[in-house]
Amino acid sequence: MQYNHLDIEKKWQKFWAENQTFKASNESEKPKYYVLDMFPYPSGAGLHVGHPLGYIASDIYARYKRHKGFNVLHPQGYDSFGLPAEQYAIQTGQHPAKTTEENITTYRRQLDQIGFSFDWSREVRTSNPEYYKWTQWIFIQLFNSWYNKDADKAEDVSTLVKIFKKSGNTSVNAVCDEEIISFSADEWNAFSTKEQEEILLQYRLTFLSDTEVNWCPGLGTVLANDEIVNGVSERGSHPVVRKKMTQWSMRISAYAQRLLDGLEKIDWPQPLKDSQTNWIGRSQGAMVTFKVAGDFENTTSEVKLSYKELEALKELRQNLSKAESTLWDELKNKKGAAKFRKKYTIGAFLVDYVCLAKNIIVEFSDKEDEAARTTYFTNEGFNVVRFTNEEVLENVLQVVSKINSAIQFPKAIEKVTEKQVVSTAQNQYKIDVFTTRPDTIYGVSFMTLAPEHELVSKITTDAQKADIENYITATAKRSERDRMADVKTISGAFTGAYAIHPFSGKKVQIWIGDYVLANYGTGAVMAVPCGDQRDYDFAKHFDISIPNIFEDIDISQEAHTGKDGTKIANSDFLSGLKYKKALKLSIFEMEKRGFGYGKINYRLRDAVFSRQRYWGEPFPVYYKDGMPQMIDAKHLPIVLPEVEKYLPTEDGKPPLGNATEWAWDSRGKKVVSNEKLKNKTVYPLELNTMPGWAGSSWYFNRYMDATNSGEFASKESLDYWKEVDLYIGGSEHATGHLLYARFWQKFLFDKGIVPVDEFAKKLINQGMILGTSAFVYRATPFIKSDCFTAHASEEIMNKIPAVFVSKNLFNSDDEFETIVKNHLIDNDFLNANDADSIMIVKTALHADVSLVNSSDELAIEAFKSHSLNADYKNATFILEDGVYKVGREVEKMSKSKYNVVNPDAICSAYGADALRLFEMFLGPLEQAKPWSTSGISGVSSFLKKLWKLYFNEETFKVSKEAATKDELKVLHKTIKKVEEDIENFSFNTSVSTFMIAVNELTALKCNKRSILEPLAILVSPYAPHIAEELWSLLGNKESISTADFPIFDAKNLVESAKNYPISFNGKMRFTLELSLDLSKEEIEKAVLENEKTIAQLEGRTPKKVIIVPGKIVNIVG
Repeated sequence: MQYNHLDIEKKWQKFWAENQTFKASNESEKPKYYVLDMFPYPSGAGLHVGHPLGYIASDIYARYKRHKGFNVLHPQGYDSFGLPAEQYAIQTGQHPAKTTEENITTYRRQLDQIGFSFDWSREVRTSNPEYYKWTQWIFIQLFNSWYNKDADKAEDVSTLVKIFKKSGNTSVNAVCDEEIISFSADEWNAFSTKEQEEILLQYRLTFLSDTEVNWCPGLGTVLANDEIVNGVSERGSHPVVRKKMTQWSMRISAYAQRLLDGLEKIDWPQPLKDSQTNWIGRSQGAMVTFKVAGDFENTTSEVKLSYKELEALKELRQNLSKAESTLWDELKNKKGAAKFRKKYTIGAFLVDYVCLAKNIIVEFSDKEDEAARTTYFTNEGFNVVRFTNEEVLENVLQVVSKINSAIQFPKAIEKVTEKQVVSTAQNQYKIDVFTTRPDTIYGVSFMTLAPEHELVSKITTDAQKADIENYITATAKRSERDRMADVKTISGAFTGAYAIHPFSGKKVQIWIGDYVLANYGTGAVMAVPCGDQRDYDFAKHFDISIPNIFEDIDISQEAHTGKDGTKIANSDFLSGLKYKKALKLSIFEMEKRGFGYGKINYRLRDAVFSRQRYWGEPFPVYYKDGMPQMIDAKHLPIVLPEVEKYLPTEDGKPPLGNATEWAWDSRGKKVVSNEKLKNKTVYPLELNTMPGWAGSSWYFNRYMDATNSGEFASKESLDYWKEVDLYIGGSEHATGHLLYARFWQKFLFDKGIVPVDEFAKKLINQGMILGTSAFVYRATPFIKSDCFTAHASEEIMNKIPAVFVSKNLFNSDDEFETIVKNHLIDNDFLNANDADSIMIVKTALHADVSLVNSSDELAIEAFKSHSLNADYKNATFILEDGVYKVGREVEKMSKSKYNVVNPDAICSAYGADALRLFEMFLGPLEQAKPWSTSGISGVSSFLKKLWKLYFNEETFKVSKEAATKDELKVLHKTIKKVEEDIENFSFNTSVSTFMIAVNELTALKCNKRSILEPLAILVSPYAPHIAEELWSLLGNKESISTADFPIFDAKNLVESAKNYPISFNGKMRFTLELSLDLSKEEIEKAVLENEKTIAQLEGRTPKKVIIVPGKIVNIVG
């Protein structure tokens, strides 16, 4: 009976679907195991053979775990919101939902065809309102939450309101906006509702803000970094510029440290962990303020204190009076720009409290030198507020209210000098810089701002304005990712402005450079060229000074980037100190002098959560008096409205601005016509939609209870499945989907919604299956300049046809040109006298791989008639031995490279089981490997050989006889190896093991049921269709997926005999099989009596017989 893969595979795919064979229960007594794939975006092109790689691996493991007695959840769905469907809608007018539905139909057919054991009863689609209802619900939970740094978790915003009502915000330790104004409980309660909402928006985990985004005018939307290539959109190659827009954002930065800490407890690949670690970018250092130079002298008025005086200050800070302690208890919790310090030195004076960022000094009255203090503080730019002990002790909150008022409404300061009064009402710009190396501050010779930095336009001089504007225009064409990745290009522009070095008082040039990003850190760096190679190269390129601040270090050729053992030099009070001591002392001095402080910083920025697209999750948000309001969860989902056009509106609004029914009736609790906006209870809805990663940040939880219409997922389901046990996906999601998913999981954990704070215990990054592209080589002619008139040139070019040269006919561009010219001359396409005036350039063009056979021969006529090659219908091909040979190159498998192999064709020709086995056989799962269709025939032959083991010619024939030792040895060797391979995810070596086993059993003529039945189970995870058919032929009624995995028995691998090498004087002459149970004496007797030994000795008596039982026999003499 022949192995007919088409009939067998269709039969079992139908059986699995009708019987819901792989449906998982939420109430099984078996141990659970949850296997997850990154669900696919259903593109119009369908799957190519590279896409199923990870799915096949996860399916093998899921099937294996079922055999091992686990209740396995292996679901699948579709990440079905996406830009391609929207772009197709713009081009054709077809609704993205219709396009998506058609594409999903194709995907489902292809996935079923490959034989995956998915639980399709749990299918989810991110574009289904019943799914995104819960995405909207999560957004509302985020909006209604704030991050309590004291509890280190998210809490309901109602708890924050309670604190505000009771004691204002001075004691609140939250992740929030930078510039938060302090207020008392009385002030909070006096605020209007809108004012309270504005303040709360500064604390919420999802909030509105003006953010720098990648704006693509051609697509009318904001793009993520990974949607931009070389400064243009990946889709359509439209220009992309940086632009500030009001966007929804999420405070993922609140979870930065927890996201780092969580990496320690999950089994994920180290490169992926490193990517997330680098993206989060925790660094410890100092925040330093540089003043921008104005009309003042190059001097400093700082007064240094001795270490003895500094130690005395520490004592004073520890021993406050009752009034001092009372007021400090209120001031110490102020954060950000309103942070206060106690017992601090300003010049030679010790002040009670100071807010350096706001230039406010708070003191107790009646100090002896009060007048002198006031004069000095005023000259230094400080406002001074004084209170008596009695005022503080009687009503400290009233005192704090007055301090808040002084912060919010600072008085203009009149500096008093001996000769003149100078008003400081003029602008004094400052540049804040975060540095991990404050010890190198004396090495600063210039500063670099991001081109988008808000100060650039304010400080640029008239002389430099044109250069700066040109540079900013050029930079706007590059994405942040491109700018970060480009470490070779050195570019920048001088603003003409200078900063004042906070220690030395010297002027420092201020430049802009695109290697500094506005959204990372403060958007500014203090450049220390002697200690940073990029700064060094920048300084060399622009001829900026490079002061050396390292003792006995040569920086003539490159920067010194090391830390250990480095001593600081030429740095005033830091000179002679090693790195760690200099680091601590520099921060101490910055804090003392009031222009810096120690800080832990994170590169991770809050995530932009808005897109100006139609095809995405609508926000459950309407606007009342300009403030966002959440729609109550019981009214969800808010469904995408119909629109006539999918482009932005003429006045620049997102596509939802085209909707005629997109307003919220707050009384009727429903979406209504925009015409009703004139009613007092009807309000406009949000026009943006959520980004692509919204739905993919929690889908793994929805799979646990996918049909639950009443809640996100039931507590029972979440508690049962808990988290993903194995996730297989691509590394490209490291800093996108996977990071955001971890963020949402931790938030949901904080709110008590999910039971664990990491969603996947183990993750494996699959590699890629690469395409083997085919290239044809076209001759492109050019007329050398000034050789002919324009008319003559046109006449010559019109005579020359498209010419393609076979790959092996040339070894260099010169040879290529010679071959083409000779061909053109020989065929009267070119006059020999004109040949030297023509230049021929070789151009490699992709050819569709479907037009090339396994011998790399191009089907020329098919190439000419291909829809993509309309320009080459009359082309000439220069052949070798009568055929055209293409060039081959391994590249990413992609439609644009015409190297895509459709799995439909492979399944039709060779079968799904052959495809599954071959993809695993190509190499280790994590590695990239090239596809070669010709190689699949070997796997196909293996399956036919496996099939024949169970048949005698056309008859299915399996014996009930007991298996021999050799047959059992083959089986158990295979069981051991396959089980080890699957547990270690070494799927490629299992395929080799199957081939060896089948060859050995074929040689043994094995047809024993006790061998072939467990063999079918072993093969089942890899080749489930043939395994099911053989299992059924063996008389089993249930699916093979219900069978227990064979148990390895080591005794079957214990050898009973040894094939001893018999050597004479160290040279092996023959082998002799002897029982391993024999003693040395018995071995010696058997060897010496053997006729081959007698012949070798030729009557001699051996001097010695050396025997190592189980290994060798050596006869000496």
